[in-house]
Amino acid sequence: MSQHHLLFEEAGQFKTGTILQDAGASLQVELPTGKRVKVKQGNVMLRFDAPGPAEMLAEALQEAENIDIDFLWEVAPQEEFDYQLLVDEYYGEKPSVVQQTAMLMRLHGMPVYFYRKGRGRYRPAQPDTLKAALAAIERKRLQEEEIRQLAADLEAGRLPPVIAGHVPDLLVGADKQSVAWRALDLACQQTGLSPERLLLKVGALPGARAVHEQRFLRSHFPGGTGFPAALAQFQPPALDHLPESPVEAFSIDDSSTTEIDDCLSVQWLDDGLARIGVHIAAPALGIHPADAVDQVARERMTTVYSPGAKITMLPESVVRSFSLDEGTVRPALSLYLDINVETLQIANEFSQVDRIRVARNIRHDELEPFDTEAQLEARPAPGEPDPLAGLPFADAFRLLWRFTLVLSAERDRVRGRPEQRSRTDFTFRIDGEHVDIIPRRRDAPFDRIVAEMAILANSRWGRLLADHAVSGLYRSQNFGRVKMSTHPAIHQGLGVPQYAWSTSPLRRYVDLINQMQLVAVLEAEVPPFTMNDTSLYAIVSAFEARYGTVGEYQQTMERYWCLRWVAQQPEKRFQAVAIRDETVRLADAPLYFQVTGLPPMSAGQPLLVDLLEWDELDLTVQARAVRLLADPHDSDPVGAEAAPGPDAGSPQPAVDSIDTE
Repeated sequence: MSQHHLLFEEAGQFKTGTILQDAGASLQVELPTGKRVKVKQGNVMLRFDAPGPAEMLAEALQEAENIDIDFLWEVAPQEEFDYQLLVDEYYGEKPSVVQQTAMLMRLHGMPVYFYRKGRGRYRPAQPDTLKAALAAIERKRLQEEEIRQLAADLEAGRLPPVIAGHVPDLLVGADKQSVAWRALDLACQQTGLSPERLLLKVGALPGARAVHEQRFLRSHFPGGTGFPAALAQFQPPALDHLPESPVEAFSIDDSSTTEIDDCLSVQWLDDGLARIGVHIAAPALGIHPADAVDQVARERMTTVYSPGAKITMLPESVVRSFSLDEGTVRPALSLYLDINVETLQIANEFSQVDRIRVARNIRHDELEPFDTEAQLEARPAPGEPDPLAGLPFADAFRLLWRFTLVLSAERDRVRGRPEQRSRTDFTFRIDGEHVDIIPRRRDAPFDRIVAEMAILANSRWGRLLADHAVSGLYRSQNFGRVKMSTHPAIHQGLGVPQYAWSTSPLRRYVDLINQMQLVAVLEAEVPPFTMNDTSLYAIVSAFEARYGTVGEYQQTMERYWCLRWVAQQPEKRFQAVAIRDETVRLADAPLYFQVTGLPPMSAGQPLLVDLLEWDELDLTVQARAVRLLADPHDSDPVGAEAAPGPDAGSPQPAVDSIDTE
């Protein structure tokens, strides 16, 4: 009687079916599912009549589980063998088709014990190899058990030590094969939470602030934010040979600023002239390309600022050696301009490396009572009260303000339009988890004085490098596109023919490089970087990438602290101003978001909004417009109520074209 069913192998799996047609070299077979396939004769392992194909395979699978694999390995020949040999040894004479199939499946399913050498042929593993393989399997089993237990702990709200010890690694660039990540991933699948939210839930991180900070630090400071210990012993070179300028210099900075890069001075000369000085800290005198400090600065590229915190580009020992701190005599790169006090025309200008005495570090808080155009422009008659009484260097500031207006007007003429100064700046004051946000006018006179003097110095020193055919790192803007290059080009946004960042060498690597080049020109030395030096292109590329990343992080942390500020307010109805389309900004904080359903509005239109929900982790906001306002202090609506709508949050718009500090 012919056999109607068969067992065959396909793609490493054993299957059964009913023979429909036998063509010799191949067979037409119907699978238990009803599907018909073509099977090569060489792939047929067994033919049988009973039981049916599906039943036989199921019984064989069950029987295979009962076969002692260790016993098989012990009794199997050491050389290559046919599986039927073990069938006969294990089951005796006349084994059933189920038993034959079970033996084949058991041997085939245990590659650690038996290596496949051909169709139905196997060879046992060597004792040492088997021992090592079994140990690996046991380790994997224990690891999987550990992963399941760790995941269960996380799901239950417990923080296992192995997870706590790898939190930064789990936030950025996690090793997807590590026990910690696999356990966290499994727990996330079970709970439906993101890794960050689950880590917050179990207390691995104190809050959303730590998530944002750890992400950045793990990506950009994997070895920590500290400096090599040797740099703590940095000693500045002796610079007594530099001429000491007779100026009494002063700086203007926020109260939290500790790296004083720039100072100003005014000397009253004869013949109706005054000498205005722009003085920049000169770390380039103590840092040289490829030395230990330069290597650190080149790696960091910039000081990282975020509300209440900063990571300096240079070690504290270097900063303190060159920062223009009050009461010190420090080396400086100085630009001097002799101007006519009445006409404000520049009669002469020159630059030099010198030493200056820093008379005062003035803070913005001190200047607030005097920070109006009217006060600076007033010329009280004898006997009249001076609106600047009590302001240090009052006469110098009057002259600097008048000179600022002249310089600004000239740039506006070149630009072909007046500069937009409507943007508000904000200062963040952090105390623990409490934040105060203080608005400050972008066009405040003292801010404008500092910005204008920086623009002047950066433009003049860019020209100085170009005039001496010495490479520098320039910023240019053409048709709205800002880029950096090693050659001078117009900066349309600022209205200057060239612009080379040079006024923040303690905080930006580009400025430090430009200062090295400028010092070489002024001291008649060979510049560290020659024209078309390829390393400058690498510096530009690395700086732009780093500067962009740092800027994104600063915006992230500012947005986080804005949301913390919102949470601290007793009422959640706020005044806002329209920016563009459906994007608005809170009037008292730099929190930008979208409100759907608003009527068409011009930029600057005030309105009231309710902040409904916000998320400090993903930094999203849901807001609803209440009504438009006639002016910033008016509570009467001037338009229809806007329809409420959710908001997914939007990034802060790019700053305006003033590209200074």
